[in-house]
Formats: sequence, C-alpha cells, structure tokens
Amino acid sequence: MSGTARESVVREAFKTLLKDWGKSHDLTFIPEYEYQTLQKMRVYPDGALVYELRVPLGYWEAKDEEDDLDKEIEKKFRKGYPQDNIIFEDSHEAILIQNRQEVIRCGVQDPAKLQKLLELFFSYERAEIEDFRKAVKQFKTDLPEVLKALRDMIETAESGNDNFRKAAIRFLKHAQETINPSVTAADVREMLIQHILTEEIFSQVFDDSNFHRQNNVAKELYALENTFFTGKVKHDTLAGLRSYYAAIKSAAALVTGHHEKQKFLKTIYENFYKVYDKKKADRLGVVYTPNEIVRFMIESADWLCQKHFGKSLIDKNVEILDPAAGTGTFITELIEHFRGQTAKLRHKYLEELHANEVAILPYYVANLNIEATYAAINGFEEYPNLCFIDTLDNTAALKAHKGQHVGDLFGAVSAENVTRIKRQNAKKISVIIGNPPYNANQLNENENNKNREYPEIDLRIKETYIKASTAQKTKLYDMYARFFRWASDRVDENGIVAFVTNRSFIESRTFDGFRKIVAAEFKDIYIVDLGGDVRVDPRLSGTKHNVFGIQTGVAISFMIKRAKAKESKIEYVRRPQFETAEDKLACLASTNISSLQFDHIQPDVKNYWINIADNDFDTLIASASKETKLSKSESQERAVFKLYTLGVVTARDDWTYDFDRRHLSQKLRYLIKTYNADMNRLGGQGSKIDVSAELDTAIKWTRAVQRDLANGTRYEFTDKKIVRASYRPFVSEWLYRDDHLNEMPNRTPLIFGDGNIRNPAITVMGDSTGKPYFCLAIDRIPDLNFVSPASGGTQTLALHRLDSSGSKIENITNWALDQFRAHFEKDKKPKRLITKDAIFHYIYGVLHDPVYREKYALNLKREFPRIPFYGDFWKWAEWGEKLMALHIGYETVEPWPLERIDAPEEKSRKAGIAPKAMLRANKDGEHPARQRDAIGRSAAGGVDLQARQSLGTRMDSRPAQGKDAEGPDYPGKIQHLSLRGSQGESDRSFAARHTGQHRDDEDRRGDAGRNTLNRHFCPEVQSY
Repeated sequence: MSGTARESVVREAFKTLLKDWGKSHDLTFIPEYEYQTLQKMRVYPDGALVYELRVPLGYWEAKDEEDDLDKEIEKKFRKGYPQDNIIFEDSHEAILIQNRQEVIRCGVQDPAKLQKLLELFFSYERAEIEDFRKAVKQFKTDLPEVLKALRDMIETAESGNDNFRKAAIRFLKHAQETINPSVTAADVREMLIQHILTEEIFSQVFDDSNFHRQNNVAKELYALENTFFTGKVKHDTLAGLRSYYAAIKSAAALVTGHHEKQKFLKTIYENFYKVYDKKKADRLGVVYTPNEIVRFMIESADWLCQKHFGKSLIDKNVEILDPAAGTGTFITELIEHFRGQTAKLRHKYLEELHANEVAILPYYVANLNIEATYAAINGFEEYPNLCFIDTLDNTAALKAHKGQHVGDLFGAVSAENVTRIKRQNAKKISVIIGNPPYNANQLNENENNKNREYPEIDLRIKETYIKASTAQKTKLYDMYARFFRWASDRVDENGIVAFVTNRSFIESRTFDGFRKIVAAEFKDIYIVDLGGDVRVDPRLSGTKHNVFGIQTGVAISFMIKRAKAKESKIEYVRRPQFETAEDKLACLASTNISSLQFDHIQPDVKNYWINIADNDFDTLIASASKETKLSKSESQERAVFKLYTLGVVTARDDWTYDFDRRHLSQKLRYLIKTYNADMNRLGGQGSKIDVSAELDTAIKWTRAVQRDLANGTRYEFTDKKIVRASYRPFVSEWLYRDDHLNEMPNRTPLIFGDGNIRNPAITVMGDSTGKPYFCLAIDRIPDLNFVSPASGGTQTLALHRLDSSGSKIENITNWALDQFRAHFEKDKKPKRLITKDAIFHYIYGVLHDPVYREKYALNLKREFPRIPFYGDFWKWAEWGEKLMALHIGYETVEPWPLERIDAPEEKSRKAGIAPKAMLRANKDGEHPARQRDAIGRSAAGGVDLQARQSLGTRMDSRPAQGKDAEGPDYPGKIQHLSLRGSQGESDRSFAARHTGQHRDDEDRRGDAGRNTLNRHFCPEVQSY
C-alpha cells in the first residue's frame, strides 16, 4: 500500500474510532468544525466532538505523515486553534494537548497507549458543562416558584392596574384576530411570561441585548411588561434563575460557529420548553429537523423547480413559504443555499422568502437565527417576512389565492405583523416547504393535551380526503394532514409542496381518500420513505433506526402541481428497513433526488400505492360495508352484517374503568362531585365565556364535559350504570357507562344497550396496517381500543342489533342468507337449512383459518374481512361455534389437564455450571406453538415449558381448553400453545381427519399442521 493510501486509511479509521467512542459518551462528531479564535478569525479543525448542548468536548486535527507534527502543532496554535483538549495525529503518532500542555503522545499502532490517550481525551470535562448541568437541575427546582410569582403578579395587575388591563385586552383582541380566534387571556399571560423568562437567554447567546426591543412582536410584549414588571420587582423575582442565565452565558461563549450557535439556542429552547410546559412542547411537536434532511429537501426542491418550471428557487417570482417555521431551520438553510448570489439573495430575503410561526419562543428564536444567518453573508437587515400567526387559521390566504373577497384584519399583535400577513396573503406561493407539527393527539385521553380544532381546514378535509375514503374509520385531522390540505389549497397552480412528515399516508387504510385526492390534485409525486416505524415493526428502535429518534415512521414527499399536465405520476423509493438513522442521514447528505432510483407506482382501484394485494379478495362476500349500513331498504344491502360499530370511547379510561366495582364507584363519585362544584361556580355561562383556566384539573376535562358545564348540566352518580365491559382481549373490567362521561358511545347502544345487554359479536381491527391481524368473539360492550391502541379502533360485528324499543332483532341480512343458501344448498336437499346463527359461527371459524389469514393478509390489514365459501359449511360452522364458546366463556372453561415432566440438562450438570433458562426469542413474530419443533417438547403428554415461558405472565389469564366431551370430533383435543394432554394425536393426523381437501390452498394445511383450530386461542394475543 502506498504512503498516501495508508495515510487515508488510518485517518478514516481514527475518525471512525472517535465517532464510535463519542457515541458511547452521548457526543456527536462534527467534521470541519467552525471555531472562532480570540482574534475573531475562523479556523476549521478536522473534527470536534460536541455535547447535545453543542458545546465541544474536544477537537481533532489530522496532518500528513510527511509533515513535522510538532511544527504543524505550533503553526496551528499561532493561528488560534483551541488548546484546551485537542488531538493531533499524522497516521503514525498521536499527541493529546490539554490546557495548553502536552499530556501524552503515542504511536497509533500501540493499542494500550492509544487507549490511554483516548480515555484522557474523553474524560476531560469542562467546568462550564458541569456548571450548566447543575444550573439546569436547579432551574427545574426554582422555575415553578418563579412561575407562581409571575402569575400572581399578573393576576394582581389584571385586577388593580388599569394600564396593564387595557394593554392586555388590546393585545388579546389583536392576537385573536391574527394568531387564532381561540387565543385566551391565559394564553396571553403565558406569552408574556415566556417573553420575560427568555429575554436574557437571547441576549446571552447572540450578544444582542436590544433584540426584544427591536422585534415588532417583542415590542408589544415589552410594553405590556413595563406596566407592572420593572426595577427591583423584576430583579428580585428572577434572582433564583440567575445561575441558569449565567451558565447559559458561559456555555454559549464556547460555541463560536454560527451554525452551532443556532443549534445551541435550539437545544436551550427545547430544554427550557420541556421544563416550562412539557405538554405544550409535546403538542407543538418540539422535534427539530436534522440539517441533512433540510438540505436534501431544499436541494431536491431546487432541482424539481428547474426540471418542471425552468427556474431555480433563487430566481425572481419564485415565492417560498415555510408554514411552520419553528426555529427557522428551513429558512436559514435556504439563505445558506443561496450564498454567493448577493443581489438575488437580498431580493429573495426581503421580498420572496416567507415564514409563519405561532408559538412565541420559537418565533423569537427563528427571527434571531434568520437575521443572524443573513447578516453573516450579506450584512444585517431586518427580516420582514416572518409572521406571528397560526397558518392553519390563515384561511384568508386561501380565499385571496382564489380571488375571493377577504375582510380586513382590523388589528394585530402589532400593526407591522398584520402588514406582513396581508403582504404574504397577496402573494402567489410557488414552493411550500417545511416540517409540520408531528403530534396529532396525545398518547391517551387522560393527558388533557388535545390539539384544537380548525373548522375551515377540517371542513376541507371532510369535503376531500374523508369524502373520497372508503375506510370505516377515517381519522384525518392529524396536524400533518391539515398542513397538507392547507398547502394543497395555498400553493400556486404551478408549484411544489415539500414536507417531511409521518409516513402513515403512504399505506395506511385510513389515508386511502388522501392518496386519491393528492394523486388528482398533483401531477408529480415523489416519496422518499425513510421508514423507522417502530409501531409497525417492533424489531426497530426509535433511537437507532428513526431519523427523528421517535416511534413514528418518517417520509419526505415532494408534490408538484402543473396546470397544463394531463397525466399524474407517483415515484417511490425506500431506504432499507434496518438501516440506522445515521446511515439514512449520511445517504441524504451525499445525494439528491435526481440521483435516486425511484419505482413508478400505479395505484390500484382502492388507492393503495404499495404492498398491493393480487388475489381474489374482491370476489368474496363483504362482511360489512358503509353502503349496507346506510341503506334504506333490503334491496340495497350487499353485506353480511347490517350494522357495525366502533367500541365506546370514554376519553377518561383511568376514571371510568376498574377491576374493582367499589373502587370505580368511589372514583366516579369524586369526579362527579368535583365537576358539580365547578359547575356551581362557573357553569351556565354559555360557550362564549372561556373558563378553562379556572377549572379544577384534578379531574379529566374534555370538550363534551366543558360543553355540559357551559350549559349548566349537573351530573348524578347512578350505581346501575356500572356494567361489565370487554376492555382488552380476555380482560373484563367494570365500566361506568354514561353518555356524559363517555365521550363517544358510537353505535354501541344499538348493540349492547347501556352496556346491560349481552350480545355475541365478532371484533376486528379497524386498521391493522402496523399490527398482526386479529379477531375475537365477545358478548359485552367493548372499549374502542379493545384490540389495542393505535389500531384504528375495534370494529364490532354483532349477531343481533336492537330496534327502537330495545328488543333484539337480526343483524345478519337476508341478502347474506340468500347468498349462503344459493351456494351451499343449490341442487341439493339439505338435511338442515342454513340459518343466520350458523352463518355467524361459520364466519368466525373461517376468520381463524391460518391459510385464509395468510392468503389475504394485506387485505385484512386494510378493510373489513370478506368471506369465502369453503367446502363443508357445517363443519366450519361447528368449529366456529365451539371456538366462540371458548373465547366468550374463557373465565368459566375448565383448565386443560397437564402433566409436568422435568428433564435434567446434562451438559450444564457435567460442566458444573447452572443451566440457562431456555427462553427462545420470537424473532420472526411466530407464535411459540409454531416453534415447538425447533424448541423441542418433552414428550407426548408433557409440557413445552419454553413455549409457556415465552408468553410471560399473561398466559395465566388465558382460557384453557375444554375436555373431550362430545366424542372424537370435538376440537378441544387440539394442543394449545404446545401444551398437550394425554390425547397425543398429532396436528397433522387431526387436520387430515377433520378438514379434508376443500380447496387448492388446503393441501398446505396438513403439512404445516395448521388446522383452523389447532391454535385456537388467537396467537396475536401474546402481545398483551
């Protein structure tokens, strides 16, 4: 190997060594790190390892092996290179300098000494970092008291300070007109508090103490602050936070590069927000876009703009908007992208580069970042196009874009802000680019953290995406879906929408209408699927495989409108499933859209883009459909079940469910007592009076309950409303079934009454795109998430429904009965007529057929099951009936008799070591029973303990099988989870004896030992 080649190999190996070692210390390696010397010159060490705060731990500089390393070190120090913690190496020798002194030098091929050098390098800790950590800890302790003091002062000012009260009312009115109409006095109070607390942070990071006085929105908040919070009062109130501000100042001094200073400020902001208001941070989606993604999107949008419209992003009349600017990442990167074209950049910056932000803290950060980035390139000028507004409420922009009349905006947080909004609304936007908020809903209903409604945008979604959908539950009010709808309406007829978002729109069943509409509205769609969806594939890790470090998968989409184009094209490319986030980002950093190898997508008739099924599913009988559900006459019915429903939504499970009836009663009495106390104090004022800030947050408030309070509705506890419910598979709990305290009963009253009627029903997933297929029989009212959270809700297909008098009537249609009889009884004289009860049981048996599930796996994830006709109707009906009896009656079934056999592990005994527990990892998602041959079972009549252990403690709560009470054809003899009793008949012989060869698919069943019931306790349930 030549010297140059060897040098290159060693240098890359040393860099990799630093990066990998750094990861174990939660440090990030940044190549070509920008460092500002004491003489204000910029130098660029080959790399730096930085903390999350972006403060560097140390630096690395690589030299050529023919250089004199000591002389090179002297040269670098004369230029102002850092001397606190830096490694110099030349492929032969490495030298560590700390605090201006040489600490150690060694050959790079001496592992022991090199390890010592690296240990010293990584053990170095800056006093500023330690001080900052202590300050943050103290900040978490002190902030609540400071917040309380500020809120008390503001409350006092509201009641006794006329100047403050008038200024606050004026600010609130303007905020409601320009930010969004739901802004309350409490929101203004919080904006003011955030402004006060962060004033010093910005001045410390950017050395710009006048920012708050210059920014147009900050001026108004400063005026409000000056009416009550000045001088000694201000000094004493914030005294407890001085150490935090000082620590920020010390840490900020170590971050000299402009880009790193921006990241430092983002980190400070994010951490501040999560201490200040964790729920709001989650609701606003405080997750920042990696620079690799931002640059990739900008470069790709530029290329697409040139390809389709013959213009670059920097060209005149290409208006660009980031509708959810956050801290300004996309705008600052656009400015960097335009570097070198001074005149064009100035025009773009002042006239055609727009951004919106609704939260006060990121608005401040964005303004600083954008102006500082531009100043570093072209000199300082105020950025005139950042609007303090909620984009989704700015529907005036959509009307103006369509030439409709728009009423005046009478006020604003400032006159300047409203001028900016009007100016932006008058523009034809060519490119909309950004990262919309990621969080649509809280993880559960008990977090009191709902996103609000946007009536006009939500109506547009209903008129388009939802109207075009065939999904039974279409929930398309996610924040990113709202931004897609807004952007689709706002962008020019020749324009581009470029977003990085949740990837669920690519294949989720509930987004079929979305896919149909965007394919019609846009002529070219490019999807870069970055995967990382932990919910779909639990083998993934959010921190390792997801580019945002979250659980939800991510995709970048470019959607292009071309007014004169006739045909639409959809192009799709996906990164490998198990590629790490680091590798994905590295790929994006080294490529652009022009070099990616896309697959052309041809949507099917149901508007699926990927994983398109190729089978006869559409020829089978529909189990349920919207059309049959809504049909007014029998002649229009074309499905088995007339009515179906989602489970009940309580929106407060912790309050309305319990295993203990007495405990549930106590909780509800407390909840109702607390509600009624607030109702007596605040209720009956109507919906226009906002009292949300004054409610007792000890209980869970939802829109419906707040509406009851506004209407003056009193609640009363009634013991008879406590009913048994199916909360999760094989888990029954007590439910307080009440229309006021259950947010949405859906159609459950038409099947289960008030929860007091038992009715056999089959439950299936509403949308199992990311989960194994599941169905289970119940006879009690189910929870919405009976199957599992985030599965599209539990759809319930019941044997009966209730008429207007509450009496049971048949829920299986006459059309379905005719179809079954026509097929199975044609040209025959049947011994017994097919009944609706028999059809119900037949369907349940078929839905548990493993071959059926395998063949139609893609379809079952996306829509209601369709039912095939098998060869022996009555055999399947009998199996389904017995299986249903076991599943519904799981709490009363007699346990299967088992015999334990202990087999000593001889190898361990001979070696004199303790035997290892044989817990086999379920790597392929296969049920333990199907692994029994690989694991091995003791003997016929023994217990496969490994399979049992792999199910964990949940196994004890599952139903056991019944005895052989009905002769040799009773399916209870089939082994359950590889647990076999004295009847040691093999799966294969049982399957051959009972199934026969009904269709082409069934010749595989015997070989696999897969009789429809041979693992009849729903293998999917193991996830519970």
